Amino acid sequence: MAGRGQAGRRIAIDYTAAVRQSGGIGRYTRGLVHALADMDPANRYILLVMGRGSDPEIGSPAFSFRNVPLDERYTNILWHRAGLPFPKVERLTGPIDIFHSPNFVLPPVGRAHTVLTVHDLSFLRAPECAEPSLRAYLARVVPKAVACADRVLADSHNTRADVVELLRIPEEKVDVVPAGVEARFRPIADERYLETIRRKYNLGERPFILSLGTLEPRKNFSGLIEGYALLRRAGKWPHRLVIAGGKGWLYEGIFDTARRLQLGSDVHFAGFIADEDLPALYNLADLFAFPTLYEGFGLPALEAMACGTPVVTAGNSCMPELVGDAALLVDARDVEGLAEAMDRVLADGALRESLVARGLARARLFTWARAAQKLLEAYERLG
Repeated sequence: MAGRGQAGRRIAIDYTAAVRQSGGIGRYTRGLVHALADMDPANRYILLVMGRGSDPEIGSPAFSFRNVPLDERYTNILWHRAGLPFPKVERLTGPIDIFHSPNFVLPPVGRAHTVLTVHDLSFLRAPECAEPSLRAYLARVVPKAVACADRVLADSHNTRADVVELLRIPEEKVDVVPAGVEARFRPIADERYLETIRRKYNLGERPFILSLGTLEPRKNFSGLIEGYALLRRAGKWPHRLVIAGGKGWLYEGIFDTARRLQLGSDVHFAGFIADEDLPALYNLADLFAFPTLYEGFGLPALEAMACGTPVVTAGNSCMPELVGDAALLVDARDVEGLAEAMDRVLADGALRESLVARGLARARLFTWARAAQKLLEAYERLG
């Protein structure tokens, strides 16, 4: 089915995020491209990377790599901030039929059709959670890019609805291309390996509740810590709270909350987790808590489910459509409700077993192959 009726087109994809970012947009781009390589031998793909980077070695003759030795930040300023007459992208890729940017903004493009992925509109839906300069930049650049793109892709139906409502884009112009869960996210029985990861990240011997994401306000780690404090005060559970992720922006309040509540070593900030260690980390947790204030997709919840870990998550943005009935949904701003939900999952064995079984089945619905097929269908709609 790949490239059906559209054989031989030249499609350039901005692969910069896939090279520069281990998670988030980087993982999304890598997952889609590798799935495309497995299923589409008809079209020809050019992976464009700004700044120095090594060949990603996709392993398909349909894919070539174009490294542009220009600093990514400098090029971004020229294309998107300074408004200078910088050369169009075809000067870097050669003749193309489609240019796909999977990272919110479009460079100047000549005659090629353009496809733009918008992962979320958190800078509009939750502006108080964004760093001010980044918020201002996205508010200026993203609406223009969305208006100019021939097709817009959203990670979820919720993000699609946001794009239509907030940016006034016709519904028929926006397709949903969800992320996928890699096969490596699965239950792990190797106790020796799991113990190695436990020691590597200083997780201690106590059972723990896990949360994961960049340390920034939108992830609501402060609210999670407050809910966890209520759980600890009840004295029923020995669990620590492990928050895994690198520092992002406006994160000081997260540490302040833990200090104010005098939780000490009960809250462990594990820092950035190597990508290859994520499945083991999910496996080690008794519960995954994800009370985000807004998500475009919320992949960590699905990855936890795929590893057999029960999930408590927010009932806002895309999360209900993502997890279905396979997680407990809570009001992200209700710390008492969050504490009660965590307590319920830890206390009710039958509920835990049900969430684990439903979570494993739910996660299997999201594969990169299905996502790549959705992407090909979006390309085909360009005619």
